[in-house]
Amino acid sequence: MMKMPEIIMRLPDWMTAILNTRPGLLTSVNDRMRFVIDLARLNIDHKTGGPFAAAIFDEAGSLIAPGVNLVLSANCSVFHAEIVALMLAQKILGRYDISDGGKINYELVTAVAPCAMCFGAIHWSGIDRLTCGARDEDARAIGFDEGSKLSDWVAALNDRGIRVARDVLRDEAIAVLKEYVAKGGILYNAGHRKNNSK
Repeated sequence: MMKMPEIIMRLPDWMTAILNTRPGLLTSVNDRMRFVIDLARLNIDHKTGGPFAAAIFDEAGSLIAPGVNLVLSANCSVFHAEIVALMLAQKILGRYDISDGGKINYELVTAVAPCAMCFGAIHWSGIDRLTCGARDEDARAIGFDEGSKLSDWVAALNDRGIRVARDVLRDEAIAVLKEYVAKGGILYNAGHRKNNSK
């Protein structure tokens, strides 16, 4: 008889100290992005995942849920920082639509623009703002596979009422990506067979 498996997603232990000492409100977009970039750097330093972090904030700038990339530590390819932050926000708020039917506004701040998977998850999360540091081409430049995404993904999100801000502290976010490679970080792209048929 097959035992039913469980999936448990837990933030790394080092995150507790960070969350207990963080400022109450991060009212500027640069402060929110700097917080997320710091999480990405700490994820590298603690070897708990890739150089990616994200967080959900309410309109006032209060942190609702942080997220770091847990692909390596959890052996789960879908535990990207944005997915982790969204899942935690949904659990904390007790609803799959964190906006509660559009009544409450939330921002997803992410150190790197979303990959194809995270882009898809954003549509149904209930956020109304997405703020990105580095671009997906910056992640590709160090060797990550970001998947196939609409060429004008920003317009696609805008059409759904999700405002997008790009390049917020981009150079600082790129520095974390480069640091990951310099420290020998694993580029955990799954193997794919190429279709060579003509």
